[in-house]
Order: sequence, then structure tokens, then C-alpha cells
Amino acid sequence: MDMPRAISHAEYVEAFYTTCVFKAERAILAVLASKPSTDMEAKQLATGAANHFAAWSVEGRTPNQLLLCDFQGRTRSWLMSDVNESSSSTKTRLYFGSAVVPNVDPASGRKSFGFVFHALTGFHRLYSRMLMASARIKLLRQ
Repeated sequence: MDMPRAISHAEYVEAFYTTCVFKAERAILAVLASKPSTDMEAKQLATGAANHFAAWSVEGRTPNQLLLCDFQGRTRSWLMSDVNESSSSTKTRLYFGSAVVPNVDPASGRKSFGFVFHALTGFHRLYSRMLMASARIKLLRQ
């Protein structure tokens, strides 16, 4: 997603994890997985002061990228910001990606995603777009 101004990576991560859309996910995680979180914890994750947030732990971090792994090791979330400054304007491209790691059958070693993964793929794509749109609105208001 392209933004019409410079946005720091910390600003992006904090905005992403403190939108109304993501707060709904955080509330669900607090109840169903006993993984509560606060906006302050999101800010600490964004600035590098914390390596855990809600159900996730930092798996990798650079000045403009963050890779998180969930507590079960089944999903990854990736956020990246790329500021492009030219003589006429400054813009930022923001990236978000997620991945699901397949289950591995211990007996056969066969990998599979299972029915739930396939059933929720469409919802996941829509939800990812909602997360980015919500972050965009929040960042444009700042």
C-alpha cells in the first residue's frame, strides 16, 4: 500500500496493531488463548522495546521489517516499510504478509493444511485487506 508521506516503520507497526480491526482480534486472543495485549505493548513492539506481543514473538527484525511467529508456531506475520524520497515528494510503501505453516503428520511426515485452513482462506484474504485499510485510515489521520 502506498502512502503520500514518510512513515517510520515504528509508526506503521504501532498503527497496524492498534486499529479497531486488530483490537477485535486482540480481544478474541485475550479470551480464547489467554494472550491479552495493550496499545502500550504494541508501541513497545513497534519501537523494538519488546519482542513479544499478544500471541506473537519476534522471529526477525531489521530497521524496516518485522517478522512475527505465533505462540503455536503455525503462522507468521511480516510488516515492512519502504520510504522513497525524491526531490519532488516523499512516499512510503507499506507491506504486510502472512503465512500459515502446514501440520506435519508425525508418522508419515506428510504435510497438510487441513479443512479449516482451506475453509478460511477467503476470509483471511478479506481480513488482511481490512487490516491494511484500517492501518491506512489511522496513518492518514495522524
